[in-house]
Amino acid sequence: MKHLHLLILLPILRSAPLDLLQAAGTMLVLLGAALLARRIAAHYYQRAHAAGRTDLVELPFELVSRTNSVFLVAVAVFAGLQFVHLPPRGRELVDSALTVVTFWQIGVWASVSVSWWLERNRQMRHAEDRVAASSLAVIAFIAKAVVWVMVVLLALENLGVNITTLVAGLGVGGVAVALALQNILGDLFASLSITFDQPFFVGDSITVDAFTGTVEHIGIKSTRLQSISGEQIVISNADLLKSRLRNYGRMVERRVLFTIGVTYETPVEQLEQIPVLVREIIQGIADTRFDRCHFACHNAASLDFEVVYHVLTADYTRHMDIQQEIHLKLHREFARRGIEFAYPTQRLLMERAGPARPATYRTDG
Repeated sequence: MKHLHLLILLPILRSAPLDLLQAAGTMLVLLGAALLARRIAAHYYQRAHAAGRTDLVELPFELVSRTNSVFLVAVAVFAGLQFVHLPPRGRELVDSALTVVTFWQIGVWASVSVSWWLERNRQMRHAEDRVAASSLAVIAFIAKAVVWVMVVLLALENLGVNITTLVAGLGVGGVAVALALQNILGDLFASLSITFDQPFFVGDSITVDAFTGTVEHIGIKSTRLQSISGEQIVISNADLLKSRLRNYGRMVERRVLFTIGVTYETPVEQLEQIPVLVREIIQGIADTRFDRCHFACHNAASLDFEVVYHVLTADYTRHMDIQQEIHLKLHREFARRGIEFAYPTQRLLMERAGPARPATYRTDG
């Protein structure tokens, strides 16, 4: 470090006083102007962001506001050093330092641009395109990773590093890294599979094994669900794709099957009326499509009718409202017609074959 100071500072001090004054003035003026411009841009961007504006014209102001002070100082120092004498080695060190700082700042700008574009798309499409909203997190990660890899490679190339040899070496070492991080990489590739295969979107109600909830966020490593009881459920993406998943968000209509049991004492004439009665009740309710009603079987304590209908909406609350209305109307109609619902009963029949034989008992149902 001592030799570095001697290499750079001594030639600078030997420069003419006017050159040193010009160098210092240039540094101060450029740094002051850059800091002032960044402050104005940050103030304008904060106002635009608070107002919810995401127009393309706002992006340059955000980029300027995200410019780091280290980069501004480095540019100001580099401009000031143009007025003083530096040896070739000192000039080379200054150029290398400026190259590293510049490419680092370019990476920051590129990442901010990617985040701005994705956020703009999220705001524009969230209400109408859940596919795009669900994949934004994964796309952002991949895009930023590509940006920083390119920035690092370009910076190394500008510093004189042979990146072809470096990439070849990283390919060999990448195998060992992949083996060590196979669980993390498994979740990463699972997130890519979810993004491209689209088994569910943000906002879908899904069931995974014994867990049911609404998809809140699809991340790089895990997916977060908001459960029915209120807590948050976090499931790794790899485990998610290995499980059997039910997606209620893709449901267009709901098929409902239920059974009506009436007593054995019900006359045949009334039994014949039940399928017609059930059809009229269901067809008279909105958002339903009647399928069938049949006298299905003789049960131990009842005569069972099997009913099937469709609810023409995926709304579970609407489904339960319809089911409740059907049951209430069935109770009213059965009470009016004198038809009794069956309930578990037993009938005891006692028979005596003769005086010399003991009594025998038989139970039916």
